[in-house]
Formats: sequence, C-alpha cells, structure tokens
Amino acid sequence: MLSLLKTEWLKIRKYPAFWWMLGIVLLTYPGINGIFLNVYQQFTTRKDAAGSFAKMVLGNPFSFPETWHTVAYFSSFFVLLPAILVIMLITNEYSFRTHRQNIIDGWSRYEFITGKLMDVLIISGVVTVVYIAASIGYGIYADPDNLNRWTEQLQYIPLFFLQTFAQLSIAFFLGFLVKKAFIALGIFLFYYLVVENILVAYLKYKKIPITRFLPFEVSDNMLVAPAFAGNFGKDAKAGYEAALALVPQQAILTIVLTTLIWLACFRLHNRKDLS
Repeated sequence: MLSLLKTEWLKIRKYPAFWWMLGIVLLTYPGINGIFLNVYQQFTTRKDAAGSFAKMVLGNPFSFPETWHTVAYFSSFFVLLPAILVIMLITNEYSFRTHRQNIIDGWSRYEFITGKLMDVLIISGVVTVVYIAASIGYGIYADPDNLNRWTEQLQYIPLFFLQTFAQLSIAFFLGFLVKKAFIALGIFLFYYLVVENILVAYLKYKKIPITRFLPFEVSDNMLVAPAFAGNFGKDAKAGYEAALALVPQQAILTIVLTTLIWLACFRLHNRKDLS
C-alpha cells in the first residue's frame, strides 16, 4: 500500500495540472472567504442602526470557533476545481494507455484502482490542508482575542475532508466510465451546476423531501450554512437546528455512497477489457 502511495505521489507531483490546481485552490479558497469577510465587515462597521443590527444578527462568523464552520461552507462551493483535476488524471490513463502499461509492468487490476483511490485521497488531503490554513488565518485575523476557543468545532475538518473526497469520487467515477476528458468534464459540470440544482429547486417546490439523497446533496448537507443563517426568524432557527441534527445521518449516507462508488470501480475494472 505504501509503495502504491509513493508511486502515485510521484506521478501527481510531476503532473503540471496538479500544481496549477493547487495554485488555484490556494487563491480561490481563501479568496472566496475573503470576499465574504469583506462584505461582513462593510455591514458591521457601519455606524448606523443597520450596522448594529447586522453585527447583532451575524455575530462574527470568521472568529474561532465558528471560522471552521464558515470557511468549510464557503470553500465547499469550489470542489469542482479539484474535481476537474481528478477527471483529467483518470482519463489521461486511458488516453495515453498507461493503464495497460501498469498491468504489463506487473500491477494487478486491484492495484491500479487502489492507486487511483490514493490519487483522490492525496488531492482531498491537499485541499483539506488549504481549508485548515484558511480557517486558522481568518480566525486569527477576524478576532485575535478569541484564540482560546480554536479547538471547538474541529469536527468540520473531517466533515470537509469527507465531503471533498465523496464529491471527487463521483468525479472519478464519471471519468472512469466515460474515459474522454472533455465529455466527462462536460457531463460533470452540467450535472453539478445545472441538473442537480434544478432537481433540488423542483423537489423543494413540490415539497418532496428527498433532496438530501441526491448524489451531491448527500455530502453537501453535512456542511450546513453558517450559524448566522439561523438568526433570521423563528422558522430559520428551527430549520438550521433540524439541518444540524441530520448531519450524522448525512455523514453515514456519504460514506455508504462513496464506498459503493469505489466498489463499483473495482468490480468494473476487474471485468472490463483493458482496450
């Protein structure tokens, strides 16, 4: 297993797209949170009644410990960036026939898919490290007097990692099935940005309570909106508390779905032709 991990890391680190993705993530994840922090500060630093009301309702979503929750939520919007890399990694194996070469060189089919699993784990880990760094940075910047609470809400670190890994696994599965990078990317982006959002809106409009079982919604519902979302009325607070209560269920569903995806990958790869 360690040998596979080292081999896949050697592949990834020599792949320029990985470093481009890492650079974009390093800019995007802190950047999107910086935008929201700037908007928050513009509202709460006003000297009028509106500013005082905004500060009372919003609190400080970027101070410890809430920063773990807030940064995880806003950063999760951009999982499509590492997803693009994951799709390119697996489709390149078929485009350049390296999947066949690995088998010729002595890898078993099981080892090949395990190696790809390692790729997704590595990328998920890198993204999570960026999230942790952004959370700590904004927590220190937003409220340096509240650092003694930094160990609270650390559960959002594994939740963020699980959500990232789950959604990158979906991207991998799509690339694994389609084998063509641009087609797989097109399908992924269309479903992620359009189809599932339309389904969510339609099902909520029809009051059919199954949206949380959709492929991306399963893991998205582990990272509910920041705590201030529950301060906008009685119904909002009840909805926020209900969403929090469902997080353990969503985590279990996410693990089940992700496990099924990888079991399907192993089974399909063992059966299909290597052409």
